[in-house]
Amino acid sequence: MINFRKNILFFLTIVIFTSVSAICQEKTNSVAESDSKIEKKKKKKKKKVKLPNIDLSHWKVTLPSLNDEGKPYEISPPEINNFAGIEEAKPYMYIDSVKGAIVFHAMPTDSKTANTKYTRSELREQMVPGDNNTNWTFEQGGRMKGKLAIEEVTKDADGKYHRVIIMQIHGRLTNEQKELIGAKDNNAPPILKIYWDKGKIRVKTKVLKNKAVNNTAILYDEAWDDDEGYNFPTEVGFRKFTLEVKVEKGKMVIILNNSEYAVYEGVDINRWNVFENYFKAGNYFQSKDEDSFAKVKYYELEVSH
Repeated sequence: MINFRKNILFFLTIVIFTSVSAICQEKTNSVAESDSKIEKKKKKKKKKVKLPNIDLSHWKVTLPSLNDEGKPYEISPPEINNFAGIEEAKPYMYIDSVKGAIVFHAMPTDSKTANTKYTRSELREQMVPGDNNTNWTFEQGGRMKGKLAIEEVTKDADGKYHRVIIMQIHGRLTNEQKELIGAKDNNAPPILKIYWDKGKIRVKTKVLKNKAVNNTAILYDEAWDDDEGYNFPTEVGFRKFTLEVKVEKGKMVIILNNSEYAVYEGVDINRWNVFENYFKAGNYFQSKDEDSFAKVKYYELEVSH
């Protein structure tokens, strides 16, 4: 009987010890799982910080504010690489780290470049960082592609959204051409303007008034006129979209969302090779209305030649 009781006690002890061990193990596993979940949550939170896929080392930016000389404020390479730390840039060019984009914010101010009545928060390509004098021709060719979206834009008195130029190819006179025609600066017409226009992408280009114009007269702004423009069928609205511009001698192609094309060929494009060019991207805001503004987000931007 005594041995039997001892065996019972021993058995109960084993059962109790096993149960306690299981409970302890369960608690340990529960704590480990809880710690693991917390760690995963921390990792998820860290993943929310995104940076735009944009190399600014070959761009300068013009902002809708004035420098000490009363001219539009500009930031060139290499300083532009640290634009987020420049106080003057913060209201007009800043990073949205949730969406992973650079926001270009523009509104009417006194900061206007030559030959325009509008303001901009816009990038200007510089093939040689810090230098405006090295540019490219259509014969040399070029490609620009961006992923972007309109974040916000105001409406006019008629309830229509204000327009924004989001990409350009701008012409430029060489110093020799400038002297030849007695121009006050190196500015030439823009061969391409791409608008966000009431939710659609609208393309405007230049055409010659006289197709037989000589190689000197063609350098004047007066030799060129605006075409009728073209609207891509798809309405992008405030959604993210891609735009690609590809040029070569005698040809210019604009591609929306890798699926819709606008192709320009012929005498006008072929003779445009007389000019140098540079790409522009950002927010060239097309309104002077009081309290109007627009914000354009660029997630990606790349250029090649």
